[in-house]
Amino acid sequence: MLERRLLKHLDIWLPLLTLLLVAVGLVVIASATRTPLSGLLDLGRWLNPSSWSYIQRQAVWALAGIAAGALSLLFDYRALARWTNVLYGVTLGLLVLVLFVGDKVNNARSWLGMGPFRFQPAEVGKLTLIILLAAVLSRNEEGAGSWRDVLVTLAYLAPPLVLILMQPDLGTALVLLGILVGMLFMAGMPVTRFLVLVVGGLAAGLAAVVSKLYFDAPIPLTQGQIQRLIIFLNPGSDPWGAGYQILQSQYAIGSGRLWGRGLFQGEQIGLRYLPERHTDFVFSVVGEELGFVGATLLLLLIFAALARIFHLAAQAKDAFGFLIASGVGSMLAFHVVVNVGMTIGLMPVTGLPLPFVSYGGSALLTNCLGIGLVLNVHMRRHKLLFGS
Repeated sequence: MLERRLLKHLDIWLPLLTLLLVAVGLVVIASATRTPLSGLLDLGRWLNPSSWSYIQRQAVWALAGIAAGALSLLFDYRALARWTNVLYGVTLGLLVLVLFVGDKVNNARSWLGMGPFRFQPAEVGKLTLIILLAAVLSRNEEGAGSWRDVLVTLAYLAPPLVLILMQPDLGTALVLLGILVGMLFMAGMPVTRFLVLVVGGLAAGLAAVVSKLYFDAPIPLTQGQIQRLIIFLNPGSDPWGAGYQILQSQYAIGSGRLWGRGLFQGEQIGLRYLPERHTDFVFSVVGEELGFVGATLLLLLIFAALARIFHLAAQAKDAFGFLIASGVGSMLAFHVVVNVGMTIGLMPVTGLPLPFVSYGGSALLTNCLGIGLVLNVHMRRHKLLFGS
């Protein structure tokens, strides 16, 4: 249970930055889901119950995430090391279950229905993997990052990775790989070995894409996913098909120029030319309506939150806590890089949301829990330092 004296060591900046990002997300989602051609002062827009549905659901998930993050402070994070096998087994069970009884959304069977809400078990897999890898990599007192560590962690990663690809959910599968690479690096893998791992992984991924594209190899990737992976190189080759989303996103961001068209005034957004504008492409809404200045300020806010996470991780007094906090930071950083990259055409469209800003309850709940774990690690550093 939580000891009161630990609360004085609770970091205040990370929760404040997180709440600010969630608040920004609610405003941007409100704009992205508004009635076509309605503006900020359009009374009919606000009196229409359907205009509130997305905001209400996101607000409920935000409250649930804040509550979950707060509850995660009640226990000592070190206890998680004893429950890694249980967490891993439950996660695999949920990932198998969703393949049979899950709801299909956007051609992916990734969701379990919970009344009016849906939950994505793959999101649980992210935190489970972070905790599991932290436990495995922290056992080596002389430092982790050997090829043996790579093989052991890959063995744990493979089952959930394959199950997620079978949904198929390429974006989340890539996040798991990003978490693995980030945590191996933070665990002390030598730079040369790290570069070999990254280059080798990229080469293996390219080989998988080529073999699926030209030889229809039995790889758990759909032709649609393969097409999205390569169309970003030249979206203009299929402007009304696979390249449409990237082009519309670029048009939206480009039309915002320096200061933007104004909140709730975006034409690409208001006319609903851009698909998934409230989820994967929410950064495009910011770019069009708030311009380069607004988009830059949002990125600075996100960067401040990430910097705070890694700063708190560096203050951890044990390897397990350090790796948990670093894993959460790696997960969120990977999301940001890929999401922003795909909205401006520098990354393929993989369906990854922008943390705390994009619409999506499962992701928001997971991210808030991750923040709670980081705060838990930092709050108890003094307890470890003084051996109490």
